[in-house]
Amino acid sequence: MSLIRLQDVNVGFEKNQILREVFFRLEPKDRVGLIGKNGSGKSTLLKLILQQIEPDSGTVSVDEGLKIGYFSQFSELAGESESTVTEVLDGLFTEIKDVEAELASIDAALGADPDGKTMDRLIRRQAELFETMDHLDGWDYPRRIDAALTTLGFSEAHRTCPIDALSGGWRNRAALAKILLQAPDVLLLDEPTNYLDVDGVQWLEGWFRDFRGAAVVVSHDRAFLDAVVTRIIEVENFHLHEYPGNFAEYVIQKQFRLKQLASQFVHESELLAFEAEGIADRREAAKAGGRTLGAKLARIKKSRAPRPVDQIITEIYAGLHVKDNLCRVQDVAKSYGEKTLFSGVSFEIQKGDRLVVLGANGSGKTTLLRVLTGEETPDAGKVAWANGARMVSYNQVLAELDDADTVTHAVNAMPDSLALTATKKSVNRFLAMFQFSEADLKQKIGNLSGGQKARVAMAQCLLSGASVLLLDEPTNHLDLSSTQVMEQALLHFPGAVVVVSHDRFFTDKVANRQLVFSAGGGAPGEIDLRVA
Repeated sequence: MSLIRLQDVNVGFEKNQILREVFFRLEPKDRVGLIGKNGSGKSTLLKLILQQIEPDSGTVSVDEGLKIGYFSQFSELAGESESTVTEVLDGLFTEIKDVEAELASIDAALGADPDGKTMDRLIRRQAELFETMDHLDGWDYPRRIDAALTTLGFSEAHRTCPIDALSGGWRNRAALAKILLQAPDVLLLDEPTNYLDVDGVQWLEGWFRDFRGAAVVVSHDRAFLDAVVTRIIEVENFHLHEYPGNFAEYVIQKQFRLKQLASQFVHESELLAFEAEGIADRREAAKAGGRTLGAKLARIKKSRAPRPVDQIITEIYAGLHVKDNLCRVQDVAKSYGEKTLFSGVSFEIQKGDRLVVLGANGSGKTTLLRVLTGEETPDAGKVAWANGARMVSYNQVLAELDDADTVTHAVNAMPDSLALTATKKSVNRFLAMFQFSEADLKQKIGNLSGGQKARVAMAQCLLSGASVLLLDEPTNHLDLSSTQVMEQALLHFPGAVVVVSHDRFFTDKVANRQLVFSAGGGAPGEIDLRVA
C-alpha cells in the first residue's frame, strides 16, 4: 500500500506552469532522490506532499495518521529560541521519561518489601514497562542525543546556549537533529547536507541505514545520493522521470534515455525533411522565389548544433594569462580567545593548483579563506600575494549582489571581466550552459531565487579574470547541472582554485592538492594528489 500518492497533478503559479501530469507513489522503505534544475518544481512537489499547497487539478493522497518529518535549509527551530538544543532534543522523549519514572517508583516499591500479591502486581507491571522501553528503543536515548550532537559538530557551548544565540547554520543543524531523532514514518529532506562537514554527512548516511521509514531527499550532493537512495526522480520540463537505483545508475540510464531521444529526433527530422522537400517542389513548380525550406532548416540546425562544453570553456579562458607563483602563506596562526583554530600553516598557491581544504566544522577552514582575502588578520605569520595576482571570493561576490542590478550587468560589471575580452558568442554560450536564458539575463537580481543568485555569483567569479578563485561551499545552492558546468570550468581554469567543500563527489573530481585540518588546532597536513 502506497504511503503517498499523486495522481495526474498539475500546478502553476501566475500563469507559469510548474508541474504537469505528475504521477508519483511513495512506498514503505522507499529512498527517493529528487533532483532537477533550480526552479524546476522540486520544492513544489514537497509542498504538495505536506499539503501546504493544493494542485490546480489531480489528487494528492496521504495515508491517515502518517507521521511526516520535514527539513529544509531554512528550518531553524522557530518558536523555541529560549531553550537550549539539549533541552529541545531531551523534550522529544517525554514518553520514555514517563516510563523511566514509573520504573523508578516500582524499584522503590519493591525495595520496601511489599506483600506477595503486591509484589506480583509490581513485577508484572515492570515486565510490561520493560517491553515498552524495548519497543520505544528507550534504554539509551541520552547516548543517541549525544551521538547526534557530537557528530553534527555541537560543542558543549553550542549545546547549552539558547537556540536564539546560535547562527542560522547551527539552528539548522539542531532542527535536523530533532527531526532525525523523532524517526517519523516519512522523511522529506530538502538539501540536508548543506550545513554539514564530511563527518556529519557520513553520519547521516549511516543513520539512514537503520531508518525504517521512507524518505524523499532533495540534494545536489551526488555522493550522498549514491549512498542513500534507491531510485532517482528528476523533475524536467514539468514532468517526473524515474530512474531505478542510486545516482551512479541514474547517470548511465539518463545517457541512454538521451540517446533514445536523439534517435527519435533524427526520425522526426527526416519526416520534416521529406515534408520540406514536398513544399520546395510545390514552390518550384509554382515558380516561387527565395530559399527553400529545406535549406533554411539545414541552416537553423547548423546554427543550433551544440559545441563541446570543453571547447566553449577554453575559448573563454584563452586570453587569461596567469603567473606561475601566486601566493605564499608562511607560519600563519589564528585563535579566538583561548581556542586555537590553527597555527604554523605554510603552503604556496601556484598556477594550476586545485587546493581543497578539508576538516571538521569549527577547525578553521572558512577562517583560513578569510585570512587569504584579508577579511581576517592572522595572529602570526603572513600571507604574501604576488604582484598582479588578483583573487576573487565567491562568498563575497554572493553577499554583495545588488538586488536592483540586472543579471547581464552583474556578470559584465566586474573589473577585468572576461565577458569584456572574450567573444560575445563564447560568453553567451557559457551563460547558456549555466541555464541563463535571454529572459533570465534581463531579470533583476532581487527577483531571483537563492539558487539563481548563486549561479549569478559563480558566473561572475568564473568570468572575473582573477588568477585565484576562493570558494567556500560553492555547491551548496547550485543544482546538479550548474555544479557540473562549474566543475568543467574549474578543471580548465588556467589559474588556481582554493575551495572549502564537504561535497566529496565535487572534491574528488576537482582536487589535485588537499589541506587537511584537525579539530585540535595546529598545522594542517598537506597532501599532493598529483603525486599520491
